[in-house]
Amino acid sequence: MRIELATEPGDPQRPNEDYASVALPASGQGGVLVLLDGVTPPEEAYGCIHSVPWFTARLGGAMLELSGSRRDMTLAEVLSAAISRTADMHRSTCDLSHVRTPQATVVTARWSADTVEYLVLSDSVLLLERPDGTVRPVLDPRLDELPPAVRARGAAVRALPRGSAERAAAGRAYGRAVEALRNAEGGFFTAAAEPSVAARAVTGRVPRGEVRSLTALSDGAGRWVEVFREGSWADCAALVAKQGPQALIDQVRAAEAADPDGAAYPRGKARDDAAVVFVAP
Repeated sequence: MRIELATEPGDPQRPNEDYASVALPASGQGGVLVLLDGVTPPEEAYGCIHSVPWFTARLGGAMLELSGSRRDMTLAEVLSAAISRTADMHRSTCDLSHVRTPQATVVTARWSADTVEYLVLSDSVLLLERPDGTVRPVLDPRLDELPPAVRARGAAVRALPRGSAERAAAGRAYGRAVEALRNAEGGFFTAAAEPSVAARAVTGRVPRGEVRSLTALSDGAGRWVEVFREGSWADCAALVAKQGPQALIDQVRAAEAADPDGAAYPRGKARDDAAVVFVAP
């Protein structure tokens, strides 16, 4: 078995909000990976006294423990229980109903001698490499399928002059429109404080013999494909398998540095936290 992971903050002066981990049972049979991409809150108050890294560490840790110790639970049940456990840790001190209460995107996979199970929620990605080298990306597309009126607002923002007051105001209005669709019908979903969101995740299972490797990516790493168009998902998986997770992050950093203002490749953040987990079980 080969296991490699790497994670790096987008800004060295700010804490990394991504979480990445792998656990192997004492029996030596199977394992589990968990990758979370914490959602950066706005500068104003967001109803919680805790940071996003506080949240992702606890949610990720709960998922890792439950995935490994409770194989009778599905991964959706694991996520639901982990959300409940994490929410209980700060329910008495924080407003968990706030739309920006700490939250994260989720990728998790669990394998045994017979089966590979997976779960993806929001815009992080899991790549399943087959024995013939073909790659199947497991994606939750809802963030890319916002209502046309909201997508049109985003396009209008990008068309305005960079640095202008007009663009800043339009950007705030667009942000509020997207915010209204967070964890709402017709919108998109992240793991926050409501356990039922686990039922919204993209889940599945495949025979163990149909998987050569697993590559989990936060969206900061996935921008190698989705933003910078450096290659396909198959190319991305091949790069990680050959050169390791840090090589992918390094290439993303180089692409970000070459377009520091996002003029050629528009994106929400010039640099983003990035995490990659590679497992060849």
